Amino acid sequence: MVRVVGIDHLAIRVSDLARSRQFYDRLLGFMGFEREWEFGEVVGWNNWDTMFWITQADPEGMRHPHRTGNIGFHHYAFELESASQVDDLHAFLLGEGVEIIDPPAAYPSYGEGYYAVFFLDPDGLKLEAMHFVEKDKRRARLAAGGKP
Repeated sequence: MVRVVGIDHLAIRVSDLARSRQFYDRLLGFMGFEREWEFGEVVGWNNWDTMFWITQADPEGMRHPHRTGNIGFHHYAFELESASQVDDLHAFLLGEGVEIIDPPAAYPSYGEGYYAVFFLDPDGLKLEAMHFVEKDKRRARLAAGGKP
C-alpha cells in the first residue's frame, strides 16, 4: 500500500495565456503563491505546499470551450485557514471584477462548519475557496496522536 501525502500540483489549459497569467498572478499572489517559473507556454506558481500551473490550449482544444457538465475538470478548491479569509478573498474578488457564482456561505450539507465562496476564472473554470472546521478538528486529533 502507498499513502498520498498531498497534491503536488494542478495543471489546467487556458484559452489565452496572457489573460490567464494576469488573472492567476493577482489571485494566487493574494493567496500567498509566488510565480516560480515560466517557460514556453507554461506558467507555474508555488506556495511550497502545492503548485498551480497553466498552459496554453492547443488549436483543437480551443475548439471546445470548457463546460462544467462535461467529462473532466469540475472545480478546484483552495483550502484557506479561516472563514474570515474566505470573506477576505471574496472582497478581493469583487474588487477584481471576478464573476462570483455563489457568495460566501455555510454549506452544512458538505459538513458541519464548511464555509466557501465559488467563482470563475477567465475561461469559466469553477474555483472554490473554502474553510472546513472539521478538518481543523481532524488535524488537532492527529497532532495529539489520535485517529483522524
